Amino acid sequence: MKSLELLVERIILSSRWILVVFYLGLVAALAVYALSFGFKFLKIAKNVFVYTDAEMILAMLALIDAALVASLIVMVMISGYENFVSRFDEADNSVSFLGKLDAGSLKIKVASSIVAISSIHLLQIFLNANQYTDNKLMWLTLIHLAFVVSAVMLGFLEKLMAKPKTAQDASDI
Repeated sequence: MKSLELLVERIILSSRWILVVFYLGLVAALAVYALSFGFKFLKIAKNVFVYTDAEMILAMLALIDAALVASLIVMVMISGYENFVSRFDEADNSVSFLGKLDAGSLKIKVASSIVAISSIHLLQIFLNANQYTDNKLMWLTLIHLAFVVSAVMLGFLEKLMAKPKTAQDASDI
């Protein structure tokens, strides 16, 4: 019976390597997104003397938004692989943040990135507010506030869970 248990445990532990397919898919998605970014940049460069100040601001916000999304993809790929599949070789110290993102801090960073992306998107919408109804603006703002509240709550819960145990807490166990 013990050998069956060991076999099941090995299968379950080995199944984490299936996640590599998802991370490689994110690498491919990042490459496609980089192409999209390149085309956006070329369009902006081509129209640099045509765009008004407001159009240029919107175009720059779109590039910033794309950079944040790309950073989010990289963060999820690297920390997800590191946390759930395998550690990167310690010999390469060129990426100093490896190993510093646990699942909890990853959730907070992802939530923060989503809030930042949502903020930029909302700013783009507000700069074109005349194209939206008041009702749509209200809903977009409420959705953004939901992201903000979620990120704050995740941060609060992470801080609550990271509190060091006191002597009283230990005696309660």
